[in-house]
Amino acid sequence: MGRPSGIGFFTLSLLIELARRGHDRYVGMAQAPVYGEGALRGAGVDVEYHGAPLGLIWQQLVLPRRLRADDLDLLWSPLLTLPLSLDVPAVVTVHDLTPILFPETHSLKVKVSFAPFIRPSVELARTVVTDSNATAADLRAQFPQVRDKVEVVYPGIDSAFRPAAEDEIRAFREELGCPRGYVLFVGTLEPRKNLPLLLEAWAGLKRSDPTFPPLVLAGSHGWKSRSLLKRIRSLEPLGLRYLDHLAREELIRLIQSARLLTLPSLYEGFGLPAAEAMACGVPTVVANSSSLPEVVGDAGLVIEPDDGSALAAAIARVVRDPGLAAELSARGIARAKRFDWRKAAEQMEAIFDRAREEP
Repeated sequence: MGRPSGIGFFTLSLLIELARRGHDRYVGMAQAPVYGEGALRGAGVDVEYHGAPLGLIWQQLVLPRRLRADDLDLLWSPLLTLPLSLDVPAVVTVHDLTPILFPETHSLKVKVSFAPFIRPSVELARTVVTDSNATAADLRAQFPQVRDKVEVVYPGIDSAFRPAAEDEIRAFREELGCPRGYVLFVGTLEPRKNLPLLLEAWAGLKRSDPTFPPLVLAGSHGWKSRSLLKRIRSLEPLGLRYLDHLAREELIRLIQSARLLTLPSLYEGFGLPAAEAMACGVPTVVANSSSLPEVVGDAGLVIEPDDGSALAAAIARVVRDPGLAAELSARGIARAKRFDWRKAAEQMEAIFDRAREEP
């Protein structure tokens, strides 16, 4: 609902692919109008809205009443929790466990809406799906009682994320005012993204070499971002650019035209921007945390999430070594091919079938 995040695009893309396959009939249910409703209906997904003042009230009180209508035989929740009163089998996707592992990085609203419901949700689900082996390991460690019903289904990468032509890259960089390219970060401005480390690493590079490429940040304001925004504004005279939330088409062009994308996050359930950058042939520099090494493999440079010097050195290597950049680009394009929506949909269909068959 509203401006979609990575999980929103994940849900939209996977649901459209599932519906197009024709294996099942799908009904999308939400508290309020959702982004991409036209695309969902075009793929054959029915969409229903059931008004409620809060998402938590909708999920725990309104949705269970709707499910009792007896015209649906399975519930899939793509966002971490389930209604605790259920008359149909359920599958839940857990993208990450940050409400439990990093509660300090979330608002009170998120803590109240998600954290208390995670354990009963994963216990209630017939299958718990994760985006990565890293998140699956976290789940099994936190909730050993569900370890045998955890399955990994990698998300896909939309086909629009592909290498751009050189003239398109040059034109976009000129339009952005960064003719020599730029270092890019994509994600919500929130504590677990570890942006202070990136800001200091880039500022050090820029002060030692005024010709070093600008840093561009793209993403919505998140929890505890006020002091971060103040720091961002203080670095704008050095060439830092903050673009806030971008339309999907602009975001794709922004990623395609970057010199490199860096994601130094403390925790990512999957790290979709890194995968999308690889698909565009853009080198990546990521933190050695959670799922990020699993996603980029040998197609990116990996640094410790508390080592600003290593982050600066890795960014500088990619910018200053065209041979390394070309090698990472080629590896990234090849690696990104393993993340495919058709494969994800096939796996999810098998999971749905098993969930319905269980007594």
